Amino acid sequence: MPDDPRPSAPLPPAHPPQAGRLPDIFDLTFLTDVPDVTELILVRHGQQAIRHDRPVPVGELIDPQLSPIGRRQAQLVGERFSTERVDVVYTSPLQRAYDTAMEIARHHRLDPIVVADLREVELYRDIPPGQSVTEAIGHQLVLAMRERMRMERSWDVYPLSESSFEFRKRTVNAIEGILATHPGQRIVIACHGGVINAYIAHHLRIKEDMFFRPAHTSVNVMVAGHGVRALRSLNDLHHLAVPGEFGLATY
Repeated sequence: MPDDPRPSAPLPPAHPPQAGRLPDIFDLTFLTDVPDVTELILVRHGQQAIRHDRPVPVGELIDPQLSPIGRRQAQLVGERFSTERVDVVYTSPLQRAYDTAMEIARHHRLDPIVVADLREVELYRDIPPGQSVTEAIGHQLVLAMRERMRMERSWDVYPLSESSFEFRKRTVNAIEGILATHPGQRIVIACHGGVINAYIAHHLRIKEDMFFRPAHTSVNVMVAGHGVRALRSLNDLHHLAVPGEFGLATY
């Protein structure tokens, strides 16, 4: 695509520094009133289309497309960023994330950059793709892992799946590499609920793999700089508050 003719000015800090004022310890800890800060915007994909009227083979769970509601959500989050500065857009290779990224990137004449390690946690990756989870491991074990996930919030309760350690390592490494490549810029990453939880939990020193549930196309913001990562916001959905349209906030 042609280069965007608009200049890419350095991103100002969330609160512009006051003249003659040195940053205090809380400014340095939370990256307020300090220069050279990178803004990282993690956007969950729109709602995916998954059938619930029959046992679903594992192969159909991996890479579903956006549902009609998901396409509308993606359109709206793209419009949200259409009047804001976006320097670069990254995406998971999975279709639901890529299509969401495209809706954001097209307003800025950008091509989303695909990073394989931004894909969602690989649950049931060792189950044959033609089998459902219940067929592969049995109804009793399905009930057990559901109960354990509710209590423990760990990917390790799922058999035949990617481990919590593996997943967090690859996602945090991928996002840290993106930050290192674009210092001082405003980065949007379209990805998945597990990825968003893994990265933010890592820097907040939270052990649970899922400590909150990001809504579809929710906007989650962190800032980075000076060896610090700081949280700005979680689960922002104001772009889905459309007069006359209901049911756009989904999980």
